[in-house]
Amino acid sequence: MSNNSAVNIIRGTFLFALFYVVVRYHIVGQVSWSSFPLFIFNKAIALASFILLSFNFSFSPMKNIGIKIPQRWLDARNILGMVGFLLVVIHVFMSFLLFNSSIYSKFFQDDGSLTLLAGISMLGGILAFVSLWTYNMSFQTHLRDDKKFIEFITSRKIMLISLSFGAIHLFMMGYKGWLTPLDWHGGIPPVSLLAFLFFIIGYGANLLGRAK
Repeated sequence: MSNNSAVNIIRGTFLFALFYVVVRYHIVGQVSWSSFPLFIFNKAIALASFILLSFNFSFSPMKNIGIKIPQRWLDARNILGMVGFLLVVIHVFMSFLLFNSSIYSKFFQDDGSLTLLAGISMLGGILAFVSLWTYNMSFQTHLRDDKKFIEFITSRKIMLISLSFGAIHLFMMGYKGWLTPLDWHGGIPPVSLLAFLFFIIGYGANLLGRAK
């Protein structure tokens, strides 16, 4: 039952993310459909991954603060976390292919080097990736037999740190666009802002509801 719930949550999350970015950039925006295979699809993957990871980190704390969370959703958390991490890996590879001054000109200086905000964003993304990779690998190798390590890597503090690194990446990448709603495509909030809101919800739930 939990596997079925995980599949439904993953499918629904990804379809929502894909619908959101297609509407924002192609339907009401001016982005050419030729950008769909990499640029747009990459944004959908990034949004879906952040939502799934937020679900993984926040379902249990939400239940602790009185929000009704079905048990089958709680049982699906590990799968949501693993798929969320897999999407992060795909996002990283696709971003490497796309990250250049012709596509992301605002992140590059005239001499071709990264701006300060872009550098901080990339650092946050790298640290988020490494912390999530460590979290997932701890359950797939002999490290899972080390009780102290498992308790540390799955602790509330590590979860919040991982979320925070991801949030830094999102914030530095997109906050300037968040402040100019008149420039939003069709008045639809940027993808990074939507993902950041999921972080706020997940972070808040952890602060309020996760047992020490």
